[in-house]
Amino acid sequence: MVRAIMHGCNGKMGQVISNLAGEDEKITIVAGVDTYRGIENPYPVFETLGECDVEADVVIDFSNAAAVDGLLETCAKRRLPVVLCTTGLSGGQLDKVEETARQTAVLRSANMSLGVNLLMKLLKEAAKVLSPAGFDIELVEKHHNQKVDAPSGTAIALADSINEALGGGYTYNYDRSQVRQKRDKKEIGIAAVRGGTIVGQHDVIFAGADEVIEFRHTAYSKTVFAAGAVEAAKFLAGKPAGKYDMKDVIKF
Repeated sequence: MVRAIMHGCNGKMGQVISNLAGEDEKITIVAGVDTYRGIENPYPVFETLGECDVEADVVIDFSNAAAVDGLLETCAKRRLPVVLCTTGLSGGQLDKVEETARQTAVLRSANMSLGVNLLMKLLKEAAKVLSPAGFDIELVEKHHNQKVDAPSGTAIALADSINEALGGGYTYNYDRSQVRQKRDKKEIGIAAVRGGTIVGQHDVIFAGADEVIEFRHTAYSKTVFAAGAVEAAKFLAGKPAGKYDMKDVIKF
């Protein structure tokens, strides 16, 4: 049985993951970390991971960027594997992820769902064919009105997967409102929509002369991300130090 600490346990994703883990015979949440205490949990909750004295095999993080520095420091110190799901990290924090991975196992993914990770693979193949044929590439992501980072981490990951397949020669354009000029052929436009209770939708558009090819992933509930996080935690427990991602968990 894998023993996990839920970092951000009283957030929406933390609660979904806790409920899923409660139904899984291979993993159990033994403690939680959250500054908000307005929810009753079947495990002890601490304000910081540093205060948590419960033995565990892995940490699942779905918190916020402000809490990530302390999380990584503690995981590195204790050699505690961590599934890092929080998005919107700064460049300095991403460097800290690299440092932490030299001390313990770190699995970081912009999106934990099977569908999105498969989409990344499909986009690479599509880009190799369509970009040389002159197709423009645009990406539109939609999320609920409570999401604070834009564009989403998933949107950036999708764009990165395309750019990687094309040799890294593309730039990202987030806002054309201040420039009156034609789009550059070597750019990927990324637009963010925020409204209502949209869980998550990502559209990738390849627009050519007289034809358009679109890829869409729609999440109808947070369960798809929670299920991926739980599987990632079971995979990561006991792994040696290093960086991992969902491609290591999901075998295509």
